[in-house]
Amino acid sequence: MIGAGFMGAAHSQGWRVAPRFFDLPLTPRMSVLVGRDAERTRSAADTWGWAESSIDWREVIARDDIDVVDIVTPGDSHAEIAIAALEAGKHVLCEKPLANTVAEARRMAEAAASARSTGVRSMVGFTYRRVPAATFARDLIADGRLGEIRQVRAEYLQDWLSDAEAPLTWRLQKERAGSGALGDIGAHAIDIAEFMTGRRLTRVAGVVETIVSERPVLAERSGLSGSAGAERAAVTVDDVALFLGRFDGGALASFEASRFRTGRKNALRVEISGALGSLAFDLESPNELQFYDATAPATEQGFRRILVTEPEHPYMSAWWPAGHMIGYEHGFSHQAKDFVEAVAASHDPRPSFADGLHVQQVLDAVTRSSDADGVWTGVEADPAPADVPADDRAFAAS
Repeated sequence: MIGAGFMGAAHSQGWRVAPRFFDLPLTPRMSVLVGRDAERTRSAADTWGWAESSIDWREVIARDDIDVVDIVTPGDSHAEIAIAALEAGKHVLCEKPLANTVAEARRMAEAAASARSTGVRSMVGFTYRRVPAATFARDLIADGRLGEIRQVRAEYLQDWLSDAEAPLTWRLQKERAGSGALGDIGAHAIDIAEFMTGRRLTRVAGVVETIVSERPVLAERSGLSGSAGAERAAVTVDDVALFLGRFDGGALASFEASRFRTGRKNALRVEISGALGSLAFDLESPNELQFYDATAPATEQGFRRILVTEPEHPYMSAWWPAGHMIGYEHGFSHQAKDFVEAVAASHDPRPSFADGLHVQQVLDAVTRSSDADGVWTGVEADPAPADVPADDRAFAAS
């Protein structure tokens, strides 16, 4: 695994736990953790369960004993690392968003398509697809329980930047992160809305905005003692993104991504309305799904709470007795499970790098729309690989 920050901890949990709860056809061995600082990376490797550590990712991906490369670095390095790993014959899991630009994402998708011909697999880490309630929502829609999809509302709301004096981090620098709220969390809202509905966005119209234009620089960057110094630097990404979207099936959608919604900690919320019913999901209540059956008698209609903890629900049979909750970290175990099973079966796991490219194209279209005062803007479309199944339920099994 290349990257030793917050996502490194989450992915490590997934790799460590998945083979202990799921009967996997192959057993992942956590061989090497790669980071920038030797001492910190060695400490993280010991804490998270990696056999060894390194500060040279190029040397690691050249090793014959490495089969999989998991990339959890900032977006500015995704393309270089992923392409090199694919060319070295390694299966690749790469965190979202796939890249910082459409051009980088396209090169990654092309490299993945080329590697596929030699049996090398790749996947982008939109982990919230693997929350059992989100997967179950997708299954209900695929089974026609909502009928024709007419309207979608998706939002991802956080408040960790609401303090204007919070220090500058790499997530606030365009050259490292690519974009702000739009790419960091808006990408999740886009992917999960498309995943649940089975539809793709074709047009968008929106606005992105930076609310706090400069922030204190961390002391370790400025050379000053203490947590933050007097030096300030520009924030070069967006804080809020709001946009409308049109799906290829005709449904209208609204999206919001904000890191300034005071009081919202990690609220990825989706509500999907169809001719026969509606459903709603909120990541802050991850074990629940709200479902409305419009075909029921008028005397029985109303949203009802489904507790997604039964062994018949996606992924849940591997965990605890019925009614017992699971949490944020379990999605990463489900991601590792699906990835390993797809590789073992010589299938392309989803979401693919082509899926990641599409999300990048939506992000780009939103930015171009905002630059043009919110006009409707078409989402650039690349042809999907012919051998990737349209329905990926086989790789999100219960």
